[in-house]
Amino acid sequence: QVQLVESGGGLVQAGGSLRLSCAASGRTFSRYGVGWFRQAPGKDREFVAAISRMGDSTLYADSVKGRFSISRDNAKNTVLLQMSTLNPEDTAIYYCAADQFGYSDSPSSYDYWGQGTQVTVSS
Repeated sequence: QVQLVESGGGLVQAGGSLRLSCAASGRTFSRYGVGWFRQAPGKDREFVAAISRMGDSTLYADSVKGRFSISRDNAKNTVLLQMSTLNPEDTAIYYCAADQFGYSDSPSSYDYWGQGTQVTVSS
């Protein structure tokens, strides 16, 4: 079993940057693909980015390509989401999730979820 804890959210002005961190418990973290998702008020949870077990493959939503970057450090059981050029449409609760069978853009593929961290971008 994997427990995930997100951190790094906050309030930022449009055009600014934030770095989110997803810290995982357990010694088998490298066996899981990890994804970031977000959910804005009144909207469905949507895919943001995902990374393979070894970090050699990544996947991004079109809306964040070129602005967000996902990376991982298995020695530290951590996945990072570097977010740049933020805009108000990026305002949401951001969740990280772990997938024991790989990584994808589908929330239903993921087995474990964190509690989320709020990101608010002001205009």
